[in-house]
Amino acid sequence: MKFAILGAGALGSAIGGVLTEAGHEVWLITRNAAHVQAIQKTGLTLRTAGVDRVVQAHASTQPDDAGVVDCVIVLVKSAQTREAMQSAMGLLGPQTCVLSLQNGLGHEEVLSELVGAQRVLAGKTYCGGQIIAPGHVICGHVGKDTHIGELDCNGAGAISARVQQLADIFNAAGLQTFASDNILGVMWDKLFINVATGALAAITRLGYGDLYKVQALQDTGCAAVAETMAIARAKGVRVSLTEPLQAWKKAGAGLPYEFKTSMLQTLERGVRTEVGYVNGAVVREGERLGIPTPVNRTLLACMLGLEFLLPA
Repeated sequence: MKFAILGAGALGSAIGGVLTEAGHEVWLITRNAAHVQAIQKTGLTLRTAGVDRVVQAHASTQPDDAGVVDCVIVLVKSAQTREAMQSAMGLLGPQTCVLSLQNGLGHEEVLSELVGAQRVLAGKTYCGGQIIAPGHVICGHVGKDTHIGELDCNGAGAISARVQQLADIFNAAGLQTFASDNILGVMWDKLFINVATGALAAITRLGYGDLYKVQALQDTGCAAVAETMAIARAKGVRVSLTEPLQAWKKAGAGLPYEFKTSMLQTLERGVRTEVGYVNGAVVREGERLGIPTPVNRTLLACMLGLEFLLPA
């Protein structure tokens, strides 16, 4: 299958690299020119469990270079979704599907507006990635699951052919993937994970290993998750994670000691994060439902303060 990873930063490069190793044609699309140049020159270096290997992947800063693909995997930062997809319409053929694996809530609505809801698949992944140098990525996919599904699935056990095909391809490549008939529940499960550690790590500048040593941070992360779970219950969402500590533990499970959350990596690059689609989404839903979210509101405020002087 031919893929384009729209937003091939750390995670996108990791997933794209693994799919490339499995024999698929994968185009890594990113604004990071240094990353693209390094991949074009010497290949993409993936590090798993401390061991490096090189794969020869396609990379470009221009989506049109890839031509029409079978599947666009969207991994740009949340606020960039509309602009990125508008610039990548040349990737779409009659049967192209668009799969969002982004953190937070709300991306599928934006993508549906631009490309048509019939093309859009929703998904969440617990895989991680971290760029340690241009063209060199830590690939945190072993033991981490990915879930994909149709936006209109009804929880009755129906899995579409295209979702099952993608899941089979991902699994064959070594990306543990489940076809879901309850993708909304999966999205909220992943939101619990992002709420647990994302903003806390960015504010404290701590990698997972150090983050998990501070009991007060665990208490705060779990409190933020508890608020989020209260909203999910009020909305009637069927989730698999039911205790805040489950989300806290799952967030860092299997990742290297020095691994950093996506929000922290983004902030260190001097770029605004997806906090508005994570903690911000919790605050907005809480306001709509009349459910207090003081912990998430505080984390959001701290992040917006850190981002205040960064370019829009």
